[in-house]
Amino acid sequence: MSDSAGRAALHSVSVAGVVVREDGRVLAIRRVDNGTWEPPGGVLELAEAVEDGVRREVYEETGIKVGVERLTGVYKNMSRGIVALVFRCRPEGGAEQLSDESAEVAWLTPAEVSDLMADVCAVRVLDALRDDTTPALRAHDGRHLL
Repeated sequence: MSDSAGRAALHSVSVAGVVVREDGRVLAIRRVDNGTWEPPGGVLELAEAVEDGVRREVYEETGIKVGVERLTGVYKNMSRGIVALVFRCRPEGGAEQLSDESAEVAWLTPAEVSDLMADVCAVRVLDALRDDTTPALRAHDGRHLL
């Protein structure tokens, strides 16, 4: 495939884990680089299985070990060519800790998610909390849903 200028169309694939505790609170990080609240996640490595990438990213950024339950959404940043795969997870051990990427680690209520996270991140968490098991498919421009 190529773009309108004939260049190869390249995408980056990222993964994120929406980790839900028994009390319904969701694991979130406040990023070091820009101060925003997000579910933990990052770029999938080339030779890495998707679920392994989710477990690695959540653990590296939060210190929490997780079990991956199901895919809850696929999100494309149309301006940057990033496809994000978001999975609902359950905590299985570890303890909250900061990392080079996380200035804060917290367990947020769904209402706090809506208040603290940008729309493009909050919708990922709220989609993962739905009872509907059909993954959401959404596009955004990096800030707002399209």
